Amino acid sequence: MTMIATVLGSMLLWAGSAAAEERFVDLQHSKWAEDGISYMAKRGTVAGYGKGIFKPEGFVTRAQAVTFMVRELYPQELQLSAKGTTYSDVPTTHPFYREIAIAAKHGLASGFPNGTFQPDAPINRAETAAFLTRAYSLVEGRHPVSLTDTDKHWAAAPIRIMSSNGLVGGYSDSTYRPARPVTRAEFAVFMARVIRFERDAAIQAHDWDQLISYMTINEQVGQMLMPDIRQWNGKVTTTINEGLKHSIHNQDLGGFILFDKNIVDARQVTTLTHDLQLEAGDIPLFLGIDQEGGVIKRIPGGTNLPGQMALGATGDATLAEAAGRLTGEELKALGLQINFAPVLDINSNPDNPIIGMRSFGSDADLVTRLGLATIKGLRQSGMIAAVKHFPGHGDTTVDSHLGMPVLTHNRERLDAVELKPFLAAINNGVDMIMTAHIAFPAVDNEHVTSLHDGKSVPIPATLSKKVLTGLLREEMGYEGLIISDAFTMNAIAEHFGENKAVERAVSAGVDIILMPQDSAAAHQTLVNAVKKGTISEETIHASVKRILEMKSKYGLFERSESLASKLSKLKDVIGSEAHRMVEQSIAERAVTLLASREGAKPDPIHQGDRVVIVAAEEEQGNQLEKQLVQAAKSQSIKTEVTVMLPGKMNETLQAMTHADYVILASYQFRNVASQFGWTDYQTLINEMNRRNQRYTLLSLGNPYEMLHLQNVRSGLAVYGKQEPNTSAGINVLLGKLEARGMLPVKTDQGIVPIK
Repeated sequence: MTMIATVLGSMLLWAGSAAAEERFVDLQHSKWAEDGISYMAKRGTVAGYGKGIFKPEGFVTRAQAVTFMVRELYPQELQLSAKGTTYSDVPTTHPFYREIAIAAKHGLASGFPNGTFQPDAPINRAETAAFLTRAYSLVEGRHPVSLTDTDKHWAAAPIRIMSSNGLVGGYSDSTYRPARPVTRAEFAVFMARVIRFERDAAIQAHDWDQLISYMTINEQVGQMLMPDIRQWNGKVTTTINEGLKHSIHNQDLGGFILFDKNIVDARQVTTLTHDLQLEAGDIPLFLGIDQEGGVIKRIPGGTNLPGQMALGATGDATLAEAAGRLTGEELKALGLQINFAPVLDINSNPDNPIIGMRSFGSDADLVTRLGLATIKGLRQSGMIAAVKHFPGHGDTTVDSHLGMPVLTHNRERLDAVELKPFLAAINNGVDMIMTAHIAFPAVDNEHVTSLHDGKSVPIPATLSKKVLTGLLREEMGYEGLIISDAFTMNAIAEHFGENKAVERAVSAGVDIILMPQDSAAAHQTLVNAVKKGTISEETIHASVKRILEMKSKYGLFERSESLASKLSKLKDVIGSEAHRMVEQSIAERAVTLLASREGAKPDPIHQGDRVVIVAAEEEQGNQLEKQLVQAAKSQSIKTEVTVMLPGKMNETLQAMTHADYVILASYQFRNVASQFGWTDYQTLINEMNRRNQRYTLLSLGNPYEMLHLQNVRSGLAVYGKQEPNTSAGINVLLGKLEARGMLPVKTDQGIVPIK
């Protein structure tokens, strides 16, 4: 072997570890091969000579060829001690001794009758076909083959196999030229074609183990990341940009979560999701969104469902199923596949600052029944329901976005309450469960030192193997996907450090990390963990297989519909008349009487009344006024809006002085109910009672007013400040509807009749 060959071989071997990041500058005359070269370089299979030099026209030696194949097929064996070869010209000092030994062991390549391997001889087109068909167990395809110089060649069979599958071609004179040496560009293209061919065959056969065998570790862990894409370079992301392209290709990401900032209108978001999938390559992206309805909604112009607690007030599983179905239909039309809903948390704690009316209610049976119906509806429309927040976020007084909640109930209570809807969902085949960043000492009482303040903190469910593997998978029998809650939340980010938390979450049993703060760092953390052995390849393989199976189950690999076709269907789905009717039905059925002078109805609005609307926000007051005027066109009602401002209670009282009727709107959400500013509301109620005015306390948020206010003579709950909810409440006040809802949370009292 010449000194030049040795040096070049060493350079090639060394460069392999950095190949995925390498960009070549000498491919100007090999544009036809640029895609194949880039693909194989990204996989770490082929490499350049440093400084962006690839030398595409240089010939590939036999040693280099088997090295490329070993890197692809048996990378783990490169870390082991090499067994000897019988080739007389491959001493242990040869730079590719290990690769040649591995290739010989697996029958990828053979030597010559004289006992040599001729490692530095250029590989020809015939040998290339033979090497690749051995390596990938290819069989003859359906393409016609009409080559004139291969029929009697020793490599006729492998050449025919490669050619009949469209993996190699002949020349314009119908020859194959089997003895012609193969350039580095050609070999990279041949390998890329074979790998892509095999990947496609695995996808068509739904053979996910086989597909994973052709995925690099980088690709595999990329499938387990689902970042958000709210901004890039300080600008809101509403179209494909270079940052997105870079993330998708460099991190091989498995999906994204979209937020309202990513959405302008239905046509724009449909275009965005379509373009994202085009960018994704042969494995489609999971694209998800929080469309719980009510206070958590993302679709502009879409059906604005009244929310889960409104559904809880109806108690109607048929309406819950319809809500799930129409939500799924609208999300699917927009190109989304995952809805992070329904919320299966049981809001048993009125002071819960984050769940509240996002829950169906405080009764485990009610939450279970309506949760299952919603999941069923989502599934009927082809939407993945990602139920949340396991093992239960309903009885907490800390928002896990801001801190670490700890649920101290014993296991018997957890089984009877928090876990009940999740177990029912599992038994009914739910496909995805989102974890909660909440500690459950009854299941896992491990503590670690917080990076934030050095104090001892409990391990949250998201990072607990006892919770996710022991409880969820082994005890409860769950086989679907486990996705974390957002890693940007303080319960994780503040105490554990993202890289360590990412590694620990996957080790605990999380399949998909949602919203890592730095997706590139999270990706590299997982790659490094696999290489170090702190996370096993089997763990990654199992998660990726579940992900691929789910993408297949919901038709993500079937991507034939054009953008024009998708856009043409939007107007018949998004906010359709049929969907609006369901929305209205839920809102009207949900209105609940909280208090009444005579126990049946709120104070009525009369013909010609002067109505003062008191609200905490001007926008909310204006919305109520507009709806009241529209609904009472024939009743000669006069209206006025006054906004409750801190320290200006006298102005509000003055505005109410000449009112015949007062609508006092309250909205308590995303804060602790017992710490809400109820004093001003009580002052207004006391004054209206003193004046014997007709009024209604209109609860637009969490319906816990009656726990904190005294002597309320007329009250309604509508469970949301969005238009369907408030419109239904207004119509009850006008006597056009009855308040038929049942309060779905415990307040230790029923309707309050005033005697």
